[in-house]
Amino acid sequence: MTQDAELFDVVVVGGGPSGATAAHDLAQLGRNVLLLDRAGRIKPCGGAIPPRLIRDFDIPDHLLVARINCARMVSPSDQQVDMPIDGGFVGMVDRAEFDEWLRCRAAEAGARRRTGLFKRFDRDDRGTTIVTYEERAADGEMVERFVRTRALIGADGALSAVAKQCLPGADRLPYVFAYHEIVRAPAAQSFDGARCDVYYRGTVSPDFYGWVFPHGDTVSVGTGSAHKGFSLRGSVAELRQASGLGEVDTIRREGAPIPLRPLPRWDDGHSVLLAGDAAGVVAPASGEGIYYAMIGGRLAAQSIDMFLETGNARALRTARKRFMKMHGMVFRILGIMQWYWYSNDRRRERFVSICRDRDVQKLTWDAYMNKELVRAKPIAHVRIFFKNLGHMAGLAWARLHPS
Repeated sequence: MTQDAELFDVVVVGGGPSGATAAHDLAQLGRNVLLLDRAGRIKPCGGAIPPRLIRDFDIPDHLLVARINCARMVSPSDQQVDMPIDGGFVGMVDRAEFDEWLRCRAAEAGARRRTGLFKRFDRDDRGTTIVTYEERAADGEMVERFVRTRALIGADGALSAVAKQCLPGADRLPYVFAYHEIVRAPAAQSFDGARCDVYYRGTVSPDFYGWVFPHGDTVSVGTGSAHKGFSLRGSVAELRQASGLGEVDTIRREGAPIPLRPLPRWDDGHSVLLAGDAAGVVAPASGEGIYYAMIGGRLAAQSIDMFLETGNARALRTARKRFMKMHGMVFRILGIMQWYWYSNDRRRERFVSICRDRDVQKLTWDAYMNKELVRAKPIAHVRIFFKNLGHMAGLAWARLHPS
């Protein structure tokens, strides 16, 4: 039966930003692509996208539901530090609309779309990959379907079913579980729709942060934690009260795991490659994932195209190599920041204090907006280095000389 199944160059499992981007790019390259996505999936996400993403992936203005010009950092003691964005903005998108637009763009480029749930993949005696998935038939029953493919991209999120099958141990990657509530935005006079609020408090999250991100007519209020006993719903309820959103209407609630670091390997050495959250490409400390998912999807498409052209499975390795060359240092630095500054409220308090510094603000926004470490101002880097040393020395002194 499977011998008669349709044959594709590539099957992409997962229609989020990474999978949709990979499907779009491969279809543009003339590849025969199937984009398989399960129904009703909306990832909990603050929805922030930097100008670099808007520019590199040709995102139209109508998808931006808000333009943020300031971030407010809130400490455990309610110290509030504004970090204005000079001469730029951070775009905000609604993931339901944004992801569907990306899937439609992939289809317009030539990718075939199907709604179904990936179950497994196997290989026949010629090495062709057989993908098994379930889709809902006209009578409402779930029916098993099969397609054949020369290559498979697993872009099906954290705890990826594709990754679990092709890379032993991939499902044991550490992750934060994120939860948010989309609520109705209050009247303009009582709410700043151009400012993101970020809460660094142990009561909001013992190891991450909480957010209040405007989305035009709605607001995303969320948090995350790797501590299984921590009440995310209780934390979001507290955030809503603190930000004056306790009484507004709740539109929907969503939760999902977010990986904490990239997997050490993204391919199986045969014909399967991971991308996006499935590969673990979410930035530590910030939890930012949309840009890294999309660039990961683009690199996956390029590697798969090379593999299809040459038949050499070593081409699959280039996606991770290129990604880590571009962003590995940023991920390492952010990982150290999360480990150090998010460990207790005393450190969170000092972290927010550091954010008052104009050098810190300028370099933070430059790096975020352009998605690369800023090397143009070495003197500013030196100043920040010594300021960080001062803060850390202050912490050490406080530990050795408690009041």
